[in-house]
This record gives sequence, structure tokens and C-alpha cells, in this order.
Amino acid sequence: MLSPSDTVIVFVLALLLFGPEQLPKIARQLGEVMRHVQTTTHSFMQEMERAAEPAAVDPFSPPPPPPPLVADETPPVAVAAVPSVSEEDNAAIGEADEDQEPV
Repeated sequence: MLSPSDTVIVFVLALLLFGPEQLPKIARQLGEVMRHVQTTTHSFMQEMERAAEPAAVDPFSPPPPPPPLVADETPPVAVAAVPSVSEEDNAAIGEADEDQEPV
């Protein structure tokens, strides 16, 4: 932070460099820039705090509905897995049937 004497020196130098006509315009523009930076920083910090908050989820609320199907989409169908039977297993089953007596 600048001390009061440093502030006076900076003000006198600015007055000598820019003159009494330009100094108010420059100070106004500087104030607008500082306000814009402060507003942007504040909104950024609010957004970061909002993103860091855990989502408020009610454990007893029903789940959201599934998205609607598009006209050319078909709903997924559950298919049961069927074990494949090799020829050796098939032959072994046939031999077992031949060993049994007909009823």
C-alpha cells in the first residue's frame, strides 16, 4: 500500500504528465476498469463456490424419467445367454441316450 507521501508524489507526477484537463477523464476510466475487474472477480468466485457445493439430492425423490426415444431408435431388449453345445458334447449326449433302455 502506498503511504500518503507516495500518493501525493504519484498525483503530482500524473498532473504534470497528463495535465488538469485529461486527469479527470483518466481517473474515471481507471475507476471503470477497476469496477469491471472487481465485478468479474466477484462473479467468478461465486461461480466457483456454487460449483464446489455438493448437489442437494433428496434420497426419497423418484429417479428422473428416461429420455424419450427417437423415432428410429428401438428400445434395448434383454437377451438371455444360452450356452453353446459343441459337437463333442452333442455326441456324448447321443451316446448316453443309446445306453438307456427304451421305456
